[in-house]
Amino acid sequence: MRKFYVLIALLFYHLPWGMAQDQSRKQEVLQLISQRPANVWLEAYPSGNGSLGAMVFGGTDIDRIQFNESSLCTGTTDSVGYYQPFGNIYLRWGHHDTSNYRRRLLLNKGVQEVSYDYAGTNYSRQYFVSYPDQAFIMHAMASRRGKISVEIMLRDVRSSEIQVSGTRITFAGGLRNGMKYEAMVQVMHTGGQLQRTDSSLIIQQADELTLQLVAGTSFKPFSDYHYLGDAPHARLSAQLDKLQKNSFKEIQTAHYRDFSSLFNRVALYLGGGSSNPVAERLLAYRKGVADPALEALLFQYGRYLLISSSRKGGLPANLQGIWNDELKPAWYSQYTTNINIQMNYWLAEPTNLSECHFPYFDWVDNLAVVNKHSNDSALKVPVGWVAYSTNNIMGGPSKWRMHRPGSAWLVQHFWEHYAFTGDTVFLRQRAYPLLKELVQYWESHLVKSEDGHLITPDGWSPEHGPGKNEGDKRPYPGASYDQQIVYDLFSNYLAAAAILKTDEVMQQQVTMLRGKLLGPQIGRWGQLQEWMKDVDDSTDHHRHSSHLFAVYPGHWITPKETPAWARAAQRSLLARGMESTGWSTAWRINIWARLRQGNSAHEQMKRLIRPAVSAGSGEKSGLYPNLFDAHPPFQIDGNFGYTAGVAEMLLQSHEGEINLLPALPDAWPEGYVKGLKARGNVTVDIYWSDHRLEKVVLNASHTGTYNVRYGRIIREFLLEGGIPQVINL
Repeated sequence: MRKFYVLIALLFYHLPWGMAQDQSRKQEVLQLISQRPANVWLEAYPSGNGSLGAMVFGGTDIDRIQFNESSLCTGTTDSVGYYQPFGNIYLRWGHHDTSNYRRRLLLNKGVQEVSYDYAGTNYSRQYFVSYPDQAFIMHAMASRRGKISVEIMLRDVRSSEIQVSGTRITFAGGLRNGMKYEAMVQVMHTGGQLQRTDSSLIIQQADELTLQLVAGTSFKPFSDYHYLGDAPHARLSAQLDKLQKNSFKEIQTAHYRDFSSLFNRVALYLGGGSSNPVAERLLAYRKGVADPALEALLFQYGRYLLISSSRKGGLPANLQGIWNDELKPAWYSQYTTNINIQMNYWLAEPTNLSECHFPYFDWVDNLAVVNKHSNDSALKVPVGWVAYSTNNIMGGPSKWRMHRPGSAWLVQHFWEHYAFTGDTVFLRQRAYPLLKELVQYWESHLVKSEDGHLITPDGWSPEHGPGKNEGDKRPYPGASYDQQIVYDLFSNYLAAAAILKTDEVMQQQVTMLRGKLLGPQIGRWGQLQEWMKDVDDSTDHHRHSSHLFAVYPGHWITPKETPAWARAAQRSLLARGMESTGWSTAWRINIWARLRQGNSAHEQMKRLIRPAVSAGSGEKSGLYPNLFDAHPPFQIDGNFGYTAGVAEMLLQSHEGEINLLPALPDAWPEGYVKGLKARGNVTVDIYWSDHRLEKVVLNASHTGTYNVRYGRIIREFLLEGGIPQVINL
């Protein structure tokens, strides 16, 4: 009988269903298009495999490929330093007066393509960075044999000596912190001849050409204070030796299979579609031309960027992902813990990229070890650990500002990974020990206020004090930001301990402590107070919305459970103003979504999707021509936060139920999303038309009962693990 019902469910899942069937045939537009090469870095398109990143300009005379490797950093465990650009590849083609030029980034394949006509021949090039083979690949072809002629040059940003031997070009160097680095290019061609100069390789009259780049450093990831190892030469040489044995087709197939296995888990269609250059679409959007397909494209671009900048075994995405062209990038291009690195990973679980979360977990684990053993008196605490606002890949800080609740916010992600995946091994071995020791720290650090509440004695609301004073570094007891993060930490700990059935006495103690915490307060102008005292300035338009942590990414405040606080949070958000910087705008999308205000969330989206001409243009938010988000300057957290916000508008699960289309804006009357994740490890497909839910498919990893909500309708369903099931609401 069970097999019969399973068969019916599967058949029902694939049956035509009105508009939902029509929408399932409508396809996403998954490409960025330009009709000319990039002239500047912020026009080039990014590729990456989590450790090696490339910015491709796609030139026809000289093509530039600027590349980074995630561990090249001038810092130490005591000083933050700067994330560094690595080098450039220059390809001198000498093709002038070309026609029919097209440059594309294909998100679903993780591939860039360039094609054009020159002197009666069509030229095409493909670029990607392979995770399976840990290399950047460029493959060039022509419509006629013997037409591939190019000079290939490899250059270090720091002017190291170039060596040419056989079919390889190499440079190697070192940083002042003792880190050694090296890059190698290998050239393989069919037909034609190869010549060598002192600093380049020249290919003449070949039929096809494949270029392979590998780069690395002596950095030892996640090894606390022992972060320097062997020079990378032997490892890189072995990589190229292995690549030499494989055909381009084999390398390409392995890359496609790997990249698409992650990217294709989620599809989003919001209507429309366009093959126009993305820069033109941005300009039209700014003028009021609706482009829901561009909104969907930017959602998927965030997923593309996370896959490209954060893979298992590597480092987490930094302030610029892994893409950087400056020796002294803004804010070090490292990891800022008062929102930025956390925002980078808000999308990981809900958009079905759980594997991409692991570099973050590994980095946090290492940061905890480094800070526990630091000689810095500011980091010495009796139990647990605390952190500065900015830290590098080794754990070394910028000492601009201590961020005492930062470690608790960082560890929130460990709990969320369990909440979405149900991985009890991860919960027991990695999440719970971190949660427990930080709870113990805050248990010892909290003090009693005059009215008997427990408060943090040295609070801060990033990145300013009361009265619109960013230079105010005085401690403010009971700041709402601190209180809300500690409440979130205690709640996650209690949930974890209950699941693992451990530490019952400590559970009772933490429950008591949580009940005594000073909670959210409503101030004199109806706002959710940022400070323990009612001193909030209603004209404060600061970029941080730190006192709304309890709305998102926390979930202490919800419209359903705490409506008065939710209204006060909305009042505070309105007072912050509609304009802000890029990442701040993305955070507001998420907060408005949690408040179930879809149109307000969409208004913030519109402020983020607009041209940002240059870093000094005066725009407070916007997108550069390659869709990188402008803080300004470029910060990738705005891209990642935007993607998380769109997911939050379409699906929420933080209140113990699967809430469908909780913040659907009027601008999206029809569409579908497939493959989003709800907590409890449920994959969700949603179809809607005429602003109303039409079809839902749930696929739970484990058999159980699940509460599903749509508007005011809530029902309980028994779902069989691994069986897609259409449900009716």
